[in-house]
Amino acid sequence: MHDDAPHIPVLIAEVLDALAIEAGETHVDATFGAGGYTSGMLALGARVFAFDRDPGAIAAGAALVESAAGALTLVPATFSALDSELAARDAVPVQGVAMDIGVSSMQLDQAERGFSFQSDGPLDMRMSQEGESAADFLNTADEAEIARVIKDYGEEPRARRVAQAIVYNRPIARTGELARIVRKALGYKPHDKKDPATRTFQAIRIHINRELGELEDGLAAAERALAPGGRLAIVTFHSLEDRMVKRFLRERSGSLPSGSRHLPEVAAKHAPSFEEVGRPVKASEDEIARNPRARSATLRTARRTGAAAWSEGSL
Repeated sequence: MHDDAPHIPVLIAEVLDALAIEAGETHVDATFGAGGYTSGMLALGARVFAFDRDPGAIAAGAALVESAAGALTLVPATFSALDSELAARDAVPVQGVAMDIGVSSMQLDQAERGFSFQSDGPLDMRMSQEGESAADFLNTADEAEIARVIKDYGEEPRARRVAQAIVYNRPIARTGELARIVRKALGYKPHDKKDPATRTFQAIRIHINRELGELEDGLAAAERALAPGGRLAIVTFHSLEDRMVKRFLRERSGSLPSGSRHLPEVAAKHAPSFEEVGRPVKASEDEIARNPRARSATLRTARRTGAAAWSEGSL
């Protein structure tokens, strides 16, 4: 890591409380990052399997593995594969799964990773550091596809204008270049409360890392991996993610009315596999003051029932 600023896990006290950890249980930190949730789980006496697709995060976690004296296993994989990865390690079922969805603060803070327009860097955005980069996508995709990504994943109302500007100005290699192109296309003024490049950067990052597909698959994998009574705690940071989690939990808990356009037949065929626990939790003003990233965070919690998982998988 290239900075000394603390990386503060969002809603950590609330997540640990939601997991209701007892010593000796097995829990999963599906998004290891800097290890905040994992450290909290270990302190409560849990055996922890922590997932991260970012090789930098896995490498940085080596010291924590050593200090955990056998209680922590780092898994270099996406959390969509958590059930199969746990099964391969003879670690299912588990008593809890925590997910902190989206880009980590360490990734944002490293200009060379290309996630942020706050400092200039190569236009990369790959969490796994493999595959198609943001520059690859923006410099080769057609205008309609770029506009679709920015509209669907960034909820940018003027996505077509941004896409036209990107195509006109390519090739684009740096985050600073992309930010200037978007700002010019949307008429940015320095006193504007929100930088108009925010939505475009979010959209491209989500697309490059298949974040919404990973979330959908990860929720189903957690359903398959959790023991009856096990807890699922999910922290999201924007509306696209939160809507997916909310819909998943309502479907799986049987809370949606019959005839849902999302699951017209499935709900009738399956007993509820989850029950929602409590109301969504937001960060306190004190936490937001300490960690501004927490302002947009929402925690949702559910408890696994004894019913079979709705989704097919390796378990």
